[in-house]
Formats: sequence, structure tokens, C-alpha cells
Amino acid sequence: MKKVILLLLSLLLVQGLKSQDFHFSQFFAGPLNLNPALTGSSELTRVGINYRKQWPGLEFDFNGYSAYIDHYSFDLQSGFGLVANSYNEQNMSLNTTELGFLYSYNLRVSDYGSVRMGTQMTYATRSGNLENLIYGDQIDIFSRSINPNSIDYLDQLEQFGYFDLGFGLMYGTPNFWLGMSAYHINNPKMMNTTYSEYEFLPIKYGFQAGWQYDFGSSGYWSNDQSRNVSIMANYKKQGVFSQLDLNTQTKYDSFVFGVGFRGLMSTSELKNYDSVIGLLGVSLENGVVLGYSYDWMISQVGANTKGSHEFSLRYQFLAGDQSSRGRRSRFPPLGCYDNF
Repeated sequence: MKKVILLLLSLLLVQGLKSQDFHFSQFFAGPLNLNPALTGSSELTRVGINYRKQWPGLEFDFNGYSAYIDHYSFDLQSGFGLVANSYNEQNMSLNTTELGFLYSYNLRVSDYGSVRMGTQMTYATRSGNLENLIYGDQIDIFSRSINPNSIDYLDQLEQFGYFDLGFGLMYGTPNFWLGMSAYHINNPKMMNTTYSEYEFLPIKYGFQAGWQYDFGSSGYWSNDQSRNVSIMANYKKQGVFSQLDLNTQTKYDSFVFGVGFRGLMSTSELKNYDSVIGLLGVSLENGVVLGYSYDWMISQVGANTKGSHEFSLRYQFLAGDQSSRGRRSRFPPLGCYDNF
């Protein structure tokens, strides 16, 4: 069974080389990777890290790392950010490293509503050893064997660098936000190969929405910000792939509990790579937030992969005008993870 799963996932990787970005289940805990318009959205200084270990039950791992920092300037009504990402897959030593610079402008359209416009410029590098890839013309379904040769064979992916551009737009009130984003809008060439279908990274479109209800406003509890429930959605489309993440969270004082669902659909033969996600988090008064989530795969290749583990850590504080300390940002926080 494991060999069958490895074969299916190898075929998915061939598609992924030309189509799909790495993803995090805790998309709300990595705002600078979600939408450039969220740069500075906390109206504080914010630093954070994310780590994802995907499919540890297989003979090779997928690992994703992300670190970011952003700051909001009240004088300029602008957010400035820096994000560094690294993704690797052990079987092929496929490595992607990104360093991105982000800027957003905050336009107040009413006492409670804001429109944020953001842009991102990234320099990325990719490299890998493709000797272990299995191509479609190598598979003999009648003899159930793998042929050693392929007309599509690639033995090495030399390190190659490229510039990448993205932008985002976000509208929000204290309890609702709606946004859209687009990455790889310059269709960067990401590989040195003779196969044109593999060379260019397709545009990734994203749409995000969230709603939050503070239980304190109903009179049951006294602190509006410490106890609430939120619902968030993140839809992405890149090439032939589309993916929808749904997440709901409840914050009770310093504790955060959540459950989510991911649906991955494709026009290819590999469909419905779906997961149910459980989340536990702690949000401390000193500005530190920690989160852990686990993905239970419910697709046909799910059980043997042993799911995915994900960790997030963030610290945010007010750097600048000390007279504003303790105020609540008029721009909505990104789900419960910014609510303290």
C-alpha cells in the first residue's frame, strides 16, 4: 500500500513542480504569506515563525519554514514587512527559498472601516535532484511495473533564481474582513529546462474572508476581546489546482480552540486531497501567541501519510507612540490569533 501511495504522491509532485505553492493550515497565523495588504494590519510591531512537517509517515518528508516581521507607521499610515520562507522535500532534495519585502497603505473610509492595499517583491531560488521522480510514460499499468527510461527524464534541477511580484487588497471593519490577492503576477521563469510547460510559475489567486463575534458584547462576559468566536475562509487557485480552507475558532481567555477543513480539487486524475484540521493555541497577555495544529487526511491516500504537524509562534508589541498603548486597532485582527 505504501508503494502505491508513494507512486501517487510522486505523480502529484510532478504536477506540483509547475503548479502549486506550499501551504500552511494555520494560514491566519502567517498574515504576510496570506495577503500583502495585511502587512502592518495589527498596527503594532509583529514578529513570527511558522513550521510545517507534512506526511511524516512516508519515506520522505515535506517541510516548510517561514519567518516574518512587520511594523505599522501611524505617521505614514503604512505597513512595512519582511518575510523569509524555505520549503524542501527530502526525496528529491527539492528546495525553494524566498525573501520578500512588503508594503501596504491603510486608507480609512469610515470611522470603523478601512481599505488596505499591499504589494510584495520577492527574490526566490530553487534547486533539486530529480533522479527519483516517476513520470507517466514509465508506468506500465498492465504489468504493474516501472520502466527505467522516460522521454521526460530530468536528472538535476540546477539552482536558479527569479524575481516574483504580488499584490493584495483588503477591506475590514472591527468584526469583518474581506480580501483578495494575486501572486506570481509576472509569471516568473523558475527552472532551467527545455520543457516550456515546466518553466513558468502560474499566477496564484486568493480570496479571504472572516467574521468575528465577541461574546462580551452580549453581556455574558465583561471582556469583549478575551472571549469570542470567529469563522475564516481562504480560497486559492493556481494553474489547474484550487483549494478551499475553512476554519472556525473559539477564544476563551488565554486559550484558543479551532477546527478546520481543507478541500483540494483538480482537473487532473488526482482529486480530493482533503483534511480535517484540529487546532490548540495559547494567547498570553505579554503578546506571545503559540499554536499547534494537526491535519487528518481523509482522502484515499490519507492514513499511511500520518497527516501533518504545524507550529506557529508570534510576538507583537507596540513600538512608537506609547500614548496609544492598550488601544484596540480599528482594523480587524486576523482571527482569534490577533485577539488579545
